[in-house]
Amino acid sequence: MKPAGKVVVVTGAGSGMGREVALELLRRGARVAAVDINATTLAETAGMAPGGADAIATFVVNITDRAAVEALAPSVVERFGAVDAVINCAGIIQPFVRLNELDYAAIDRVFDVNWRGTLYMTKTFLPLLLKRPEGHVVNISSMGGFLPVPGQTVYGASKAAVKLLTEGLHSELAGTAVRVTVVFPGAVATNITTNSGVAIPAMGGGDDKPRKVLAADAAARMILDGMEKNAFRVLVGSDAKMMDRFYRLSPRRATALIADKMKDLLAQ
Repeated sequence: MKPAGKVVVVTGAGSGMGREVALELLRRGARVAAVDINATTLAETAGMAPGGADAIATFVVNITDRAAVEALAPSVVERFGAVDAVINCAGIIQPFVRLNELDYAAIDRVFDVNWRGTLYMTKTFLPLLLKRPEGHVVNISSMGGFLPVPGQTVYGASKAAVKLLTEGLHSELAGTAVRVTVVFPGAVATNITTNSGVAIPAMGGGDDKPRKVLAADAAARMILDGMEKNAFRVLVGSDAKMMDRFYRLSPRRATALIADKMKDLLAQ
């Protein structure tokens, strides 16, 4: 779906990829309903809007609150008249510890944001999208949603749930005017650790080289290019593309490779 002239709801729009997706949508001619739990950073996003704030409206919403999400939908329609697409960027990671050391409060929080938040947004807005000449759902999973990362096992499980939700929805909506895309980012430069309230030790790329990460604005362009092509899946970053191929070829070897890279972090 081409975003020009469309109304697009973006969660996590207060920072990181969500912010960059919202801003790139505006550059491509869309009107944006920017959603985030953080009113301050959401206002900052609106202040960065290309061409002024007329095409963007901000909504401070906790997406883990189903009633709040259900109340959001009519508010967006009242502001813009319709909704053509939803891009679910909001997400958090877990503390970098093994499952045995992770408390249930952290587990619930990760699943509430990554899984239930995405589910609530998707299910709430889907009836509106089905009324449009064309619509689109874009859900952000993760490279960790198809490749296990020790120390982020619960995060990966939540993103794997998003993967299968999105792929199942793609099949259910075949023959309708609503397209569905699942996105698998690799390492992207965002402030997700700060937003998640966790601290993760820096990981080198081997031989003491810093790990390469993709800029958030570049990731946003890849995501929206995929939406414009009605892609089934979008792999964001060379690491995601490489590990996707490797995991398909040999899941066990790919899993062992990531485990080896993570072992020093888990030992800290």
